[in-house]
Amino acid sequence: MSATIGSPLDRVEGKRKVTGDARYAADFPISHVAYCVPVVSTIASGRIKSIDSMPAKQSSGVLAIITRENCPKINRTRNDFGSWTKMGEARLPFEDDVVHYAGQYIALVVAITLEQAINAASLVKVEYEEKTPAVEMDDALEAIYVPKGMGFGAVNYERGDAAGAMGGAAYRIDANYSTPVEHHNPMEPSATTAVWNDGDLTLYDSTQWVMGARNSVADMLGMDRERVRIVAEFVGGGFGCKGFTWPHQVLAAIAARAVERPVKLVLSRQQMFSACGHRPETRQHVGVGADGEGRLLAIGHDTISETSTVDEHAEMCGVTTPYLYACPNIRVTHKVVPVNIATPTPMRAPGESPGLFAIESALDELSWLAGIDPVELRLRNYAATDPGKNLPFSSKHLRECYELGRDRIGWSERSPALRSMRDGHSLIGFGMATATYPGYRMPGAAIARLHDDGTASISSATQDMGGGTYTTMAQYASSILGIPIESVRAILGDSRLPPAPVSGGSMTTASVMPAVHAAAEAVLEKLARYAVDDKASPLFGKKAEELVADAGRLGTKDKKISLSYGEILRGLKLARIEAEGHVQAGDEQKHYSFHSFGAQFAQVRVDTDLGVVRVSRMVSVFDVGRLINAKTVRSQALSGITQGIGMALMEQTLYDRRNGKVVSDNLADYLVPVNADVEQIEPFFLDIPDPYINAVGARGVGEIAITGVAPAIANAVYHATGIRVRQLPITIEKLIEPGK
Repeated sequence: MSATIGSPLDRVEGKRKVTGDARYAADFPISHVAYCVPVVSTIASGRIKSIDSMPAKQSSGVLAIITRENCPKINRTRNDFGSWTKMGEARLPFEDDVVHYAGQYIALVVAITLEQAINAASLVKVEYEEKTPAVEMDDALEAIYVPKGMGFGAVNYERGDAAGAMGGAAYRIDANYSTPVEHHNPMEPSATTAVWNDGDLTLYDSTQWVMGARNSVADMLGMDRERVRIVAEFVGGGFGCKGFTWPHQVLAAIAARAVERPVKLVLSRQQMFSACGHRPETRQHVGVGADGEGRLLAIGHDTISETSTVDEHAEMCGVTTPYLYACPNIRVTHKVVPVNIATPTPMRAPGESPGLFAIESALDELSWLAGIDPVELRLRNYAATDPGKNLPFSSKHLRECYELGRDRIGWSERSPALRSMRDGHSLIGFGMATATYPGYRMPGAAIARLHDDGTASISSATQDMGGGTYTTMAQYASSILGIPIESVRAILGDSRLPPAPVSGGSMTTASVMPAVHAAAEAVLEKLARYAVDDKASPLFGKKAEELVADAGRLGTKDKKISLSYGEILRGLKLARIEAEGHVQAGDEQKHYSFHSFGAQFAQVRVDTDLGVVRVSRMVSVFDVGRLINAKTVRSQALSGITQGIGMALMEQTLYDRRNGKVVSDNLADYLVPVNADVEQIEPFFLDIPDPYINAVGARGVGEIAITGVAPAIANAVYHATGIRVRQLPITIEKLIEPGK
């Protein structure tokens, strides 16, 4: 029986993962492989006066040491999305002798064994001309500027007169909120294995974008893109840090060519903190004004975030503000400050996640000031259409999310007074916040194949980072082809397959599944045409468009004549047939605003003696369009909500202000939630198809799950304790000594 769309099916790749058969970038059995270890800067600002690599060259097993003195030319790319390419930072590896941040690549050691490479890297002696770095934003505020942005929303936005309307508000909130530097820390570190063969390059790479990596690496090396192949069968998490091309990928290719043998470069956990991006620190000022009934009159949302001195990344915290609520007067601004730390990059819901912490905390403060229930306040300001674009939403059921979440968490049993709910030594608090993320989609393609043994395959150059793309591709193809999911093989993670976009921006499902749909339908149409044209077939002379595909068979509507797919192909003496589907956004983007919405409800316990916060319960309700697989989408929600708990209570990257080095560059000092930190999470999905976004009716779910979690927890902590924490993470010190 074919798979049903939305069914909670087990992962088709699950057995391979639990048995160790799934191969990640560093797992491919490449013979004669050598190992690369980067030498990185130990200062954050200055110049390299000299590099003495002789002691390293003379150590055992060393094959090559690559520096700016002997590195072949690397080309600068367009660094954009339009050419299916994007570098992690615009500065090229070994571009000059200037040091911009601690951890910057300054040399690469290649040796026969990993241990020999590590030892040799430690022997490379670097002499610097050191300058005092600007590590924190306060050190470089004089260099603040308005960024170009990354295409995720307007850098500055204004409608009405926010300043003027604020003056007439009955209730006003004026507050500053901040979020720290956070790092992605996927389970699998970034890694690349490079193999050259007759001038062709294959990279076994841990990437969220096989097509982007192929194009970037090819362009940087001055190669024909078709001569570069990226393979990423499985990716052990990314959250954004593997979305673009970083120095290790192109340097691995250069090293393999230099030593004329395959090489492997795996970043250490410490290098993951300086070599492939992070979520930047943000400082946000929010002003909110409302009338006596709690209806919004004005919102001002100003963000300053850090960027590096070698590239620009703007954390667009205000992108949700123009459309989130019905408010006639809005002002949004973004500025960046260049500092001597590595270049930031998108991290799960970039902009939306830290931005909603500020906006949803301010809305909660407004609800307490006006004496209006937090849910009711949001309902009074419900935006039925997108006020930012002046367009109808393609599909919006946020009201139902509020109502279901409120009922499921028992909001009516919540005592509205601060510090009024107790359980032994713990104060109990309830909080909520809105969740939202855009419904992005990009061009995607897939090939469907029918084989004479009755099986099928579906292939696309997309990636599976653990979200279940193997399963959803097979499940969707199974439903269209009408054959069991066990008979469908999903093939992905290879740049030689039909192109697909980055697995970021929650766009994989919305971009790839319509292509799977189109390819599966096209191959059935092709099979029908072949069948009716075959004089030896019982279906000869029938009208192809009138044939019906069902349960792996093709036949007439009355079912008097029916042949299996395999019978038709064998009759034609064909081992297989194939068809490609290619889809892209159309004019619907001009007529509708595409967004997913949700409601996050949190219940917390705060120890009155120790100030320890425990999230005892999360109830989250999402409207993300049609579900492809209820089980994998639930897993996505659990992961995003868990990451949101980390954002609220634990995660922050600390730097030594003197030298720019990351202090918390390990998983002992950089805290992420573990099982003991995660109690009861209850995600719900409305499963209402979006009629306009694509033929599937599905939007993405990877990022909306984290949005709204941190403010919901912060709002719950305020209800429990009466202490408003506006600076994440919510640590014990901020509750025991509020204001510090």
